[in-house]
Amino acid sequence: MNDAHVHTRSQSLRRLKMIIGGACAAVLITAGTTAILATPAYAVTVTSNSTGNHGGFFYSFWKDSGNVTMNMNGNGGQYDTQWSNINNFVAGKGWNPGARRSVSYSGSFNPSGNAYLTLYGWTRNPLVEYYIVDSWGTYRPPGGQGFMGTVTSDGGTYDIYRTQRVNAPSIEGTRTFYQYWSVRQSKRVGGTINAGNHFDAWASRGMNLGSHDYQILATEGFQSSGNSNITVGGTTNPPPSSPPPGGGGSCNVSVSRAEDWSDRFNVTFSVSGTNSWVVTIRANGGQSLQNSWNASVSGTSGTLTARPNGNGNNFGITLYKNGNNTTPTASCAAG
Repeated sequence: MNDAHVHTRSQSLRRLKMIIGGACAAVLITAGTTAILATPAYAVTVTSNSTGNHGGFFYSFWKDSGNVTMNMNGNGGQYDTQWSNINNFVAGKGWNPGARRSVSYSGSFNPSGNAYLTLYGWTRNPLVEYYIVDSWGTYRPPGGQGFMGTVTSDGGTYDIYRTQRVNAPSIEGTRTFYQYWSVRQSKRVGGTINAGNHFDAWASRGMNLGSHDYQILATEGFQSSGNSNITVGGTTNPPPSSPPPGGGGSCNVSVSRAEDWSDRFNVTFSVSGTNSWVVTIRANGGQSLQNSWNASVSGTSGTLTARPNGNGNNFGITLYKNGNNTTPTASCAAG
């Protein structure tokens, strides 16, 4: 989307945080809005900016101007939207905080103009705004800038982009922050989005996330009209692997060469036999560590040491070649 769109959207998020910050009452009512529900859920219509819980899900609704209605009927992850002559809005259901979920959803999405259907969220430290876009209207975000490669997941290929906002409003006030994007090459409405696959693909390109704020399956419209009816459900959120009491068990590690560039390359590692492990990585002469993901890695050259950090048993590193293109070797010991 264009800079003006993103700027307006981020500014609104800051205003929304100010509106709801400190609110801990069971009921939040603003003009034109009936919001924040306890279970069991009942039908709700939202027309003004709010966040809350409904049917076991977190929801968020924001608009700047125009006509938008969000309906939530009964229990579960269902919501629908209708909008016309809108400048910008975003609404959806999900979770707070976000995580490495596999998110299944179904429904309909009928934009007339610029709009899209996306798994959307924020992280802090680093501050990142992210999108996994499955469908869109007349504009395919983010417009082609910042292309970083592709990732294949859930039956489709997504283009990866990184864009940056400089001194722009965010959930933490005026900040400079990155936006991470995965945009499906062919549109779909319904299926599964394995968020962890995208998070790993971003990390392998140096696009690291921080601690999660909220995460929603969102409908967004910008200077357009349309409607959607989405049901989020069948979600899974596997807990991080934790070491067995006292460690123990056998340990095996496989090493795979991944993406390769002129000056650096990625290597992925898969550990089996135990959830408590120490992997010793032997980089070859001159190679140095640029980046790592899904593990705590110490050392910068020569011998590197990797330990679990709560993100499971698959991790990766990026090495600068520095004149040596040889894939490192690794060994594993139970922790």
